[in-house]
Amino acid sequence: MATTLANSFQKDSQATAIIVPGYPAITISYQRLTADVKSFQHKLAALGVRPEHAVSIALPNSYEFIVAFIAASWQRAIAAPLNPAYKQSEFEFYIDDLSSAVALVPKGSFAQDGAAVQAARKYQAAIAECYYNGIEVVLDVKEQGKLRGKGNQRVEQAQPDDVALVLHTSGTTGRPKAVPLTHRNLTRTMKNIQATYKLTPEDRTLLVMPLFHVHGLLAGFLAPLASSGSVIVPLKFSASEFWGNFIKYKANWYTAVPTIHQILLKNPPPNPKPNIRFIRSCSSPLSPKTFHELEKTFDAPVLEAYAMTEAAHQMTSNPLPPGKRQPGSVGIGQGVEVKILNQEGNEVPQGTEAEICIRGENVTKGYLNNPEANKSSFIKGGFFRTGDQGKKDKDGYVIITGRIKELINKGGEKISPIELDNIIASHPKVSEAVSFGMADETYGQDIGVAVVLKDGQKMSGDELKGWMAEKVAKFKLPRKVFFTDLMPKTATGKVQRRLVAEAMFKQEQPKAKL
Repeated sequence: MATTLANSFQKDSQATAIIVPGYPAITISYQRLTADVKSFQHKLAALGVRPEHAVSIALPNSYEFIVAFIAASWQRAIAAPLNPAYKQSEFEFYIDDLSSAVALVPKGSFAQDGAAVQAARKYQAAIAECYYNGIEVVLDVKEQGKLRGKGNQRVEQAQPDDVALVLHTSGTTGRPKAVPLTHRNLTRTMKNIQATYKLTPEDRTLLVMPLFHVHGLLAGFLAPLASSGSVIVPLKFSASEFWGNFIKYKANWYTAVPTIHQILLKNPPPNPKPNIRFIRSCSSPLSPKTFHELEKTFDAPVLEAYAMTEAAHQMTSNPLPPGKRQPGSVGIGQGVEVKILNQEGNEVPQGTEAEICIRGENVTKGYLNNPEANKSSFIKGGFFRTGDQGKKDKDGYVIITGRIKELINKGGEKISPIELDNIIASHPKVSEAVSFGMADETYGQDIGVAVVLKDGQKMSGDELKGWMAEKVAKFKLPRKVFFTDLMPKTATGKVQRRLVAEAMFKQEQPKAKL
């Protein structure tokens, strides 16, 4: 049984593993992928990358990302994918948090002195441009940083309990928590996903989710390769190119957040319709309305799943036909134990709401350097607390009834309101700021923020958003800024986001004429 990424894929098959659309398209066999990964692993070792070193990967979805990611894990290093659109301060946080040995950036970034380059330099990480030149994946080292004089490390063999991947998840404390996932965690999820959707070598998926998220990485890329299938990897999601690529390269399934499903529904459907085996939805609640529209428009079963970074992605899913798919439910545990537990860690009667808790070989052992979070995140019997409230129906299907944590879930991007509060409150004109989630048709949730200005100050919502655009990634910008003279608080002076949100919406209502 495969327990590392080094023994999860066929090594010498001529079958197609990856297709990169384009003119001409690049088609990569498993044999070629293996050779390229081995070669890149040797380059990382030569640079000085050794076990437990963090390799920050600030690359878009591409063949070079795939090769760099797998090679880092084979070298017993820790792959740390980062959103290439981050601002410098965000790159600095993540590179510093993991003491990254090297940052991999796109071709041309060094000459432009890009945000990731500057951040890496600040923390002495080596800087290397990484790109595919049609012959090999190049590792063009620009600065050796802390690896200077430490090159020519030995080429390693990955072990099941090595940490292969670290991703950060927004904490309610505002400081993102680092989630270490071992080879064993990842390979277990890969097997679970393969089993849920009965993936075979005949299946081919079109990747639309970013590879710096577990959704894209595990469900859209690693699980298909573990089942000897294939993945089409465009640079990014494009509604206008999606069906052209889907049909041209013969995909038969895809997985995405509800936001992307909704965008596809707003565009003309493909004609003739391709044969779609199933459509998977995950990372954000799928409304029953969208579920039914998708099934009707694309003639395919829609399977909603439930996942989180700490579980190396998938925890539950609705099953394929002839199993029951239930709109509004995330289905049943998939190789993962799922229980609804109360505060004491005891299971509640069926149909009763409490916290959704999970246990399985896919679940992280705990956050990095965060004993407090680890203490509060695990409950008796080793169950992990998801922070989501939910219940099981009579058939054992899980229904999520709300978030316990106050994170804003914008199209699958989890945003910490406290992080936003702190940033906005640092504006010279702002006295106080409280962020909250607002219902949004496209994203499920978007960001609202209530702001109290300092005495005598004036500012528009657009001015604040323009100022924030220099400090945070675009997806963290609020949709609406409410200005208020007084921030609503509880009797004890606590800010409750729900109360603030309600007060702001009320403030917006037109006053009834007497």
